[in-house]
Amino acid sequence: MRTDRKIATGLTALVLLLAGLPVMAQEAKVPVKEVTLDNGLKLLMVVRHESPTVSGGWVAHVGSVNERPGITGIAHLFEHMMFKGTETIGTKDYSKEKPIIAHLDAIRQQMEKEYAKLRAAKRRGEIQGNIYAPENETDELKTLRAEMKKLQDQEHALIKKDELDKIYTENGASGLNAFTDYDMTTYFVTVPSNKLELWFWMESDRLLHPVFREFYSERDVVREERRMRVESDPIAKYEEQYDSMFWTSVPYHHPVIGWPSDVESISRQEADQFFATYYAPNNITVALVGDFEPEEAVTFAKKYLSRIPRGAHEPPPIVTQEIPQLEERRMSAEAETNPTVEIRWHTVPFVSKDKAAVQIMADLLNGRTGRLYKSLVESKHVASGEPYAWSRAMKYAGAFEIGAEVADGHTHQEVEDALLAEISRLQSEPVGDHELQKVKNQSLADSYRRLRSNFYLMLQLLIYDAEGDWHALNDMPGRLQAVTADDVMRVAKAYFTPTGRNVMWYSRKAGTEEDPELAALEGKARLAAKQMLAQIGQVNDPSQLQQIITKLDASKDQAPPEFKPAVELVLKRARERLEKLSSAATGKEK
Repeated sequence: MRTDRKIATGLTALVLLLAGLPVMAQEAKVPVKEVTLDNGLKLLMVVRHESPTVSGGWVAHVGSVNERPGITGIAHLFEHMMFKGTETIGTKDYSKEKPIIAHLDAIRQQMEKEYAKLRAAKRRGEIQGNIYAPENETDELKTLRAEMKKLQDQEHALIKKDELDKIYTENGASGLNAFTDYDMTTYFVTVPSNKLELWFWMESDRLLHPVFREFYSERDVVREERRMRVESDPIAKYEEQYDSMFWTSVPYHHPVIGWPSDVESISRQEADQFFATYYAPNNITVALVGDFEPEEAVTFAKKYLSRIPRGAHEPPPIVTQEIPQLEERRMSAEAETNPTVEIRWHTVPFVSKDKAAVQIMADLLNGRTGRLYKSLVESKHVASGEPYAWSRAMKYAGAFEIGAEVADGHTHQEVEDALLAEISRLQSEPVGDHELQKVKNQSLADSYRRLRSNFYLMLQLLIYDAEGDWHALNDMPGRLQAVTADDVMRVAKAYFTPTGRNVMWYSRKAGTEEDPELAALEGKARLAAKQMLAQIGQVNDPSQLQQIITKLDASKDQAPPEFKPAVELVLKRARERLEKLSSAATGKEK
């Protein structure tokens, strides 16, 4: 089974699976106060005095959709770089750091000339595999790399590691994190109410005086993250290619984490240009939710965020649209997973008038009370686990997917036919009033619970603003309640065509068995746990694993109830792996 895998990793993935869902509120609208500074930065505020904290975040309206071939992955790289500090934070002496950074850039430019020769040699067939692999390294590259290593050691000696995080933690903050997606890069933290001015200073300093220290070593970290999250994951590497097959022309067809050859070659000059274009205040929205006074927050915003000059040029628009799909596309793979069928169609962007009807269609199909479970599991017995449906409306396009695991004794074709039969029912039979209202009521109740959290509300404001319009936070309830049976039938016919289908069949790789504890989890919780366990299995540094455990343990209470068993399983396995790694290290020391 699958859900959207690319919005984040670790516990953040659990958070965003809910934060990105359509928001429903009760009758009263969320009282959002909007202020726009002279430099174009937008500030969204929701005051809640129940707890003496403020969840604060900001979104740069830039993601992988804004990248071009050659620099794919740069938006995600910036998610890393924005934690490296400033001219004040993260350094013992920036005046000594600065010339070292310049020297590193000069050496890297020399190395790039050597890599250009290797690319040409590869095109001629003179070398095989990755040009960045050690076996393809020339003598000149070895010399330059050794010189770079010496400079990096000098740079590291001047760095105050993780000082941004330490300052926040020492001042009572929690949950400092970020994520990158197709249309956005978002940063957030929760601070005590009396530290709101500190938050404004810290975040403005990140934007006004950033220092992209450890740039080349952090680029290697991102490359390793890709190996762990994609290349070593039993499913992610196939999903990546499935995504690239699905998107033809709109720039959602490359992965958020980037293609490996691009990640390994992004230059600081390209990074500086990217930052100047997309991290300007006129491309940023800030959201605050919690215990503060709006007048004071606006004063702080003007004092600190207004210092940042407006960008010299507006970010270039995305003009490439997805071309119509003319025929069904199919892909199959053998992987370490249960036999599964996934079917996906192109649908609508976030601001489309049809978004609400498409979402209601997903809700009718999804969950234990949805049509897919009742038909494929309870009636026909062709599927196991919990079949799913999800709708993803992004800024420039949308996707809709249904899927299910194949039950023992049944075939992929039986499951595919059963999934398509439920789509056909929605195209030909009006949904009953009782079923339709039940789905709307459930969405209303679920989303109201999410709105009670300052953190989720802050994220929803930022995500909705990045996808097209934060006002959907208040408008979507009415739009969803207004969806009729005719609307569902209309969108089912319009977007779910045979020629628009994309089908993926997974078969279990010979010799692999399912993890029983993982199999005991339900639906999306199992998917999130599976991804997190795969990542943890690639961590070989005990100190790094301990950091992951500490952050997960501190943040697990933020996870919704249905996801807590997944977090507990991940924590259990992480502690078991830490014990093994620590024992192995102790044995080596002896």
